[in-house]
Amino acid sequence: MAQVKRAPLADQAAELLLERIRAGEWTLGEKLPGETTLAPQLGVGRSTVREAIRQLAGRGVLASRQGSGVFVTALDAPEDWDSVLRRAGVVAVIEARVAIETEAAALAASRRTPADLRAIRRALAGRAAHRSDIESHVDADTVFHRSIVAAAHNPVLLDLFDSFTPRLREAMVEMLRIRRVFGGDEDHDAHAVLARAIADRDAKGAADLSRAHLLTLRDALA
Repeated sequence: MAQVKRAPLADQAAELLLERIRAGEWTLGEKLPGETTLAPQLGVGRSTVREAIRQLAGRGVLASRQGSGVFVTALDAPEDWDSVLRRAGVVAVIEARVAIETEAAALAASRRTPADLRAIRRALAGRAAHRSDIESHVDADTVFHRSIVAAAHNPVLLDLFDSFTPRLREAMVEMLRIRRVFGGDEDHDAHAVLARAIADRDAKGAADLSRAHLLTLRDALA
């Protein structure tokens, strides 16, 4: 039978420090008191304080500077990204995609290589071939949009796009099952025009087309 376990002292100390930071006891960039001061305040030993600081440093809240001390680098610990996306509504996710994919489309138009263009055109053809089955259509559409983000040659944008994919796929499949209308010629032609703008190195046109497409999708879901 499972039993309740006490949290390790270092975990508790880290949470207490984080609560004090959230409360504004120390401001961004401010130096924390030394271990000899914090240990009695928290009711733990200095080694526990060191471990608590290491934990918060790993979460991006604190930073140790050799010979200078420990400084506040964030006023809260970011929540796990997967948890944020699971809780976020699909409209919020699409609005974030607008920011990512609009910039990615512009960068792709400027940076795309012949190999990138071949990948985009293959993805577009794959999208055209999967216009009857909902799940296959959503997957093919995702491959197309990802090929454009990949052509931007910015690993941060690509990582952000990939983090959205599971949450977005779930919502898109559900939406299309309700609407029962997808894969039309007008929608596919819009994707073909976007691919052409990237091939033509039209950064502004690609960005505008990407933004317009995603905003239309958002409005259909709202």
